Amino acid sequence: MTLEAPPVPAPAEELPPAPPSRALELTVRSAGVVISVLAAVLTALLELFLSPLRVGGVPIGVAVPAVVLANLAISWFAVTTVGRRWALAPPWAVWTLIMFFAAGTRTTEGDYLISGNDWVALVTILVGSLTFAVYTYKLILRRPPVTKQ
Repeated sequence: MTLEAPPVPAPAEELPPAPPSRALELTVRSAGVVISVLAAVLTALLELFLSPLRVGGVPIGVAVPAVVLANLAISWFAVTTVGRRWALAPPWAVWTLIMFFAAGTRTTEGDYLISGNDWVALVTILVGSLTFAVYTYKLILRRPPVTKQ
């Protein structure tokens, strides 16, 4: 007397996961643009506060590496969440406009936020905008992925 094993049903073919809805995709992309623009505003203001930082009367230039790291992170985030290269333009434009506005605005005491003899602030503006430009250039040179249909 042998016992037969109960029949095992054949594994059903797994269906591929359903693509996300169009509304969810649009929401994530819109949120990516908004968050990257807000991050650009926040980092621009932080870099403006870091540019006059001195130790013993000597400018230490901590704003320059901060602007490179922050703008690279903002660029990556914008392009990754939105999935398009154009997503880099809004945070770049907002960051640049804030820096130009800060360079030409006087405080109530008559001081400029960024003076012409503050090399750290001027290098921060140059390097910050170049960071966005180099990231964009690398995106342009990268070939889009090939998809088989």
